[in-house]
Amino acid sequence: MGRLENKVALISGGSRGMGAAEAKMFAEEGAHVVIADILEDEGRKTASKIAASGARCLFTTLDVLKASDWESAVGVAVSAFGRLDILVNNAGVTSRMMLLETSEPEWDRVMDINGKGTFLGIKTAIPAMKYSGGGSIVNISSQMGLVGADYISPQYQASKGAVRLLTKSVAIQYAADNIRCNSIHPAPIETDMTADIREDADSFQDMLRRIPMGRYGKPEEVAYAVLYLASDESSFVTGSEVVVDGGWTAQ
Repeated sequence: MGRLENKVALISGGSRGMGAAEAKMFAEEGAHVVIADILEDEGRKTASKIAASGARCLFTTLDVLKASDWESAVGVAVSAFGRLDILVNNAGVTSRMMLLETSEPEWDRVMDINGKGTFLGIKTAIPAMKYSGGGSIVNISSQMGLVGADYISPQYQASKGAVRLLTKSVAIQYAADNIRCNSIHPAPIETDMTADIREDADSFQDMLRRIPMGRYGKPEEVAYAVLYLASDESSFVTGSEVVVDGGWTAQ
């Protein structure tokens, strides 16, 4: 029996990268998975590939800034599989601008997608989880939600710090409903979001020097941490952060 046998999971930003790795791993562990993403073509391909392995996996379109899209996505999970047990708020964006280079619209874009998008997902999922008797919410933050840095935008760090504290607030407020909420804090991972830095030799080497283990993480290495928090193995873990950063924040 898989670690998520017959649990129903909704993963935002599940079309590619870490989200796709999570969806694949969840399905292999027995979960029924709904991938929700604004990237429709990639999302449908990912869902079809997972379903071809014999798992139950669906795709639905989701703009994380639209409450109606979240309601539809949760509705797809409940209609197709009868319940919702797991929400992974994986969707997010980055930004390379420094503070004085950052426009007001750019600040709002990053804060809205990373912060408000996570809030809307949680708000929409909780009633369905209450109906199911509980659940696990996993929010993807960043190691940059824990420490400062001189190379990345303040809005990215602020948004990921907001995700961390939102996680703790939700954990406390809904513990009595058997709903757990935890955050994951990855360092740079080999995904499309980090491709521009990895393709620039100087920037890539500078980044590697910041990571004690001397490499970027793999999406699956984050997915294993998400799997743990989504599963009943972490039944006494809520309001916590799991850091997957190759030693970055230990310095």
